[in-house]
Amino acid sequence: MATLPDGLVAVGGDLTPARLIAEYRRGVFPWYMPGQPVLWWNPDPRMVFPNCAVHVSRSLRKRLARKEFTFSLDCVFAQVITACAAPRTVSDETWITPEMRAVYTELHHDGYAHSVEVWQSGALVGGLYGIALGRVFFGESMFSRVTDASKAGFVTLASYLRRRDFALIDGQLPNPHLERLGGMTCARSAFLSVLKGLVMPPDRVGRWTLP
Repeated sequence: MATLPDGLVAVGGDLTPARLIAEYRRGVFPWYMPGQPVLWWNPDPRMVFPNCAVHVSRSLRKRLARKEFTFSLDCVFAQVITACAAPRTVSDETWITPEMRAVYTELHHDGYAHSVEVWQSGALVGGLYGIALGRVFFGESMFSRVTDASKAGFVTLASYLRRRDFALIDGQLPNPHLERLGGMTCARSAFLSVLKGLVMPPDRVGRWTLP
């Protein structure tokens, strides 16, 4: 029997809202390229933001103080996920396939998937989306069309989550961008131990709005 790559826990299966919610509660998420079967991942280590705490650099803090951006939640989810799916370079393939966009959009309509939108002079310049279950927000992807737009959106999200008593943001795979925002690596066993007590219902289902 072939050995699965580290972090890959299953191959195949359906990609439905019910399956996604069940797998997220177990710390598992889908990530695969076009032409592949659905691949289900639970990486070790995991990138997390305990207590939804985010590091705001001095330069980003100054930019936020200048109020160059305005923010909204759940206003243009389809535009955000489409922008996140756009290839970063001409040769890039996107893992956010039409099938993925469809099921996360359905979860948005059901009140589980949410988007943060970042605006500048009336134009959508950044954003991110993810899934909220229990007291955990599972971040999926972000995009930025101007410098610091996605970072500003993430800071806005973290502040919103803290006000609503969320306890954890899951950043999934470690990467330098999230590390600069204060993300910490966590062993999979520790992540799953914490997750179990935070991710069960009741869920905050429904559209989110900023005050």
